[in-house]
Amino acid sequence: MVTDFAPAFLGMFEALRMGPTFARGRRDERAGHVRSLTVSSSLAVALVRGPDDPVAFRSRVAVRAFGAADWARVESALIREAGFVAGLLDGRMPPGVEVVFAEAGLTLLPLSLDEVAMDCTCERWPMPCVHLAATCYALARRFESDPFEVFAWRGRHQDELLMRLRRLREAAAVDAAEAGVDASAADRDAAGAKAASRAGDAAEPEPPLIDPEDPEAFWGISLDLGESAGEELVGGRSDALLDQLDTPRLAHHGRPLTEVLRPAFRSFSDSSGVDRTG
Repeated sequence: MVTDFAPAFLGMFEALRMGPTFARGRRDERAGHVRSLTVSSSLAVALVRGPDDPVAFRSRVAVRAFGAADWARVESALIREAGFVAGLLDGRMPPGVEVVFAEAGLTLLPLSLDEVAMDCTCERWPMPCVHLAATCYALARRFESDPFEVFAWRGRHQDELLMRLRRLREAAAVDAAEAGVDASAADRDAAGAKAASRAGDAAEPEPPLIDPEDPEAFWGISLDLGESAGEELVGGRSDALLDQLDTPRLAHHGRPLTEVLRPAFRSFSDSSGVDRTG
């Protein structure tokens, strides 16, 4: 047996100290006098016809079915236990699953007769009658052969439970994947920021093209205006610019204009060259 549902369930009824009644009910159940048993949400219904009964009697055992909020708590707790989910989805009842219900403030099996309602069409007293006793043994055997019937009795059939667990597991997987993507993106952003910071710290500022404190570095001490190869670069001819111009068409008294202007350009010359720095 996968779990202890059957002994726990029967132990509650056998504690009534109705030995003869339950002994008879156990014999009738083993002899096959429980003709049918149906387990649905909150209700187990059996037809029992003992050897001395002229007709079959209907016996019912009822418990409170858990509400939607109760099952939502249980399913959320189950989905966090990989072993429980794997067993349930494989069609097995994992041992200890009732602990999950206890943590949700619920009991999978009724703990006392105060949580159970019973009746039988035989209307014999005291209750429970022999038909209800046989029904309890048949219900315990059902729990033993198919533990999921305990869930059905509490309001959640196997197919619905497994469907909801699959959906919850898929949703949890999607959430975990999205969280991983967000974490990876955050890590990449942080790594990029650190790299950029390190690169900024290591980079040296480029020197300016022009040092405003040293204008001579841009202009030079002197300007070569076309001296011959033999002339020193420190001194330049101030009329060399005229040699770079095409011969103008204008003339003065037959002399080209450049030659007329040359004496004036040469008057700006000095021994140290043309000073462009002022």
